[in-house]
Parts: sequence; structure tokens; C-alpha cells
Amino acid sequence: MSSLSALQGLLQSYVVSSPDIQGAAVVTPDGLPLASVLPNAMDEEKTAAMSAAMLSLGERIGKELARGNIDRVFVQGDAGYGVLTSCGDDAMLLTLASKDAKQGMLFLQIKQMSEKVSAAMGSSSSFAAV
Repeated sequence: MSSLSALQGLLQSYVVSSPDIQGAAVVTPDGLPLASVLPNAMDEEKTAAMSAAMLSLGERIGKELARGNIDRVFVQGDAGYGVLTSCGDDAMLLTLASKDAKQGMLFLQIKQMSEKVSAAMGSSSSFAAV
């Protein structure tokens, strides 16, 4: 099984494991999709590009506000959450969750999934230094 097939399988299991997780994607920091399980209306390439833009802006904000390295970028809307986390230097995990998701449980699930993706990719678990 190729690493991309393994990533796709991990994401599929992740999304079906919780009714609060509505979608997920693993993308590169420069905005290329590696694997995804997204709601039908979402475009994989646009989602990956927006994730890279979120990371870039989050890193700049973290630097300007002297917050150090960014662990996650969190977007909350009236329909739910979008959370972007590191899976090493070469990938990020985007998780889409419902508005009913409990944040503590969601962050635990994201952390566990990030570690699985990182292990599958054979990389460390931190964003590149800002």
C-alpha cells in the first residue's frame, strides 16, 4: 500500500470515527492536497490552497504577536470549526467539525490523528520554525 493510500485510509477512518468530524484533508505547506475526505461541495485543491494560506497568515500573526511557533490555526463559524494542525514539516491536517463538537474532545482526536499522519509520513510533529 502506498503512503498516499495509507493516508487516504487513515482519513476515512478518522472521519467515520466521530459524528462531529465532517471532513479532513492532509495538505502540504505550499497548498498541494495529499489526501482528503471532504464534504461533496468542497473542492480538494481549493481547500488545500486555503489551508496553506491559513498557515501562512497564522505564522505571521504568531510572529507579530510574539506567540512563538503555531500549534494550530482555529476557525470558528456558525456552522462549525476548521482546525489546521501540523503533521511534521511536510504536511498539515485540516479537520472540519460540526458546531456541536466538544472542543476538548475534538482537540484530543486531532492530536491523535496528527500523530498517526506524522508517523505514516515518517516526519516530526511541529511546524517549521517561523
